[in-house]
Amino acid sequence: MDAGQIAVLLVAAAAAGWVDAVVGGGGLLLLPALMIAAPGLPLATALGTNKLAAIAGTATAAVTYARRTKIDWWVAGPAAGGAVVLSGVGAVLAGSVPASAYRPVVLGVLAGVALFVTFRPRMGVTAEPEKRTRLRAALVVAVAGGLIAFYDGMIGPGTGTFLVLAFTAIVGADFVHASAMAKMVNAGTNLGALVVFGWGGNVFWALGAAMAVCNIVGATVGARMALSRGSGFVRVVLLVVVLALLVKLSWDQWLS
Repeated sequence: MDAGQIAVLLVAAAAAGWVDAVVGGGGLLLLPALMIAAPGLPLATALGTNKLAAIAGTATAAVTYARRTKIDWWVAGPAAGGAVVLSGVGAVLAGSVPASAYRPVVLGVLAGVALFVTFRPRMGVTAEPEKRTRLRAALVVAVAGGLIAFYDGMIGPGTGTFLVLAFTAIVGADFVHASAMAKMVNAGTNLGALVVFGWGGNVFWALGAAMAVCNIVGATVGARMALSRGSGFVRVVLLVVVLALLVKLSWDQWLS
């Protein structure tokens, strides 16, 4: 790669860190940028290098949120722990399922999310603590730390967004606190997948480390903006990211 391609990747890494810290979905920017700038890179290596950059940003955002807001550790802790294992399992199976098989399902889920958030404008803007029962807490741990984590290790697009929606819809967290917990779990999913990809020699360490530095910068700015501007700001970014994911995956499904 030449200096111009590397510069594009570093900018994309910073932007992805910002998006990930606010609401998730940074992979929508970084993974395509990586595959365009380095078209000869094997898919597994692109995924592994992306995870190296992403874990730096999600971990930084997680620490920033933890220092500045209250975290429901009884939910976020077990979900993050399970995410390390389940995302690793997903990473082992990465590539075994063709994109044509999962993409329509993800499109359907994203469309449902967009409609749900649009027609329930108050959801996530304020917390709904009455939803936080033991049963719902156990359910969100299973969904976030199990199902979504496995999806992130195996496929990936939209993981952070799905995590935010899970914490909001299932246990009634507002968008800021949901994003904070999502960062904890997302750091776990990135760690589990990175261990598997690294063990298999599928990480471009030098490039990934450079992108990680930029991802940290973007994540720090994004987390602070989300905390200062509140849940209404996060909701708007969430809708933009969901719509962007819908356009990207629709293009891949029918026009590419």
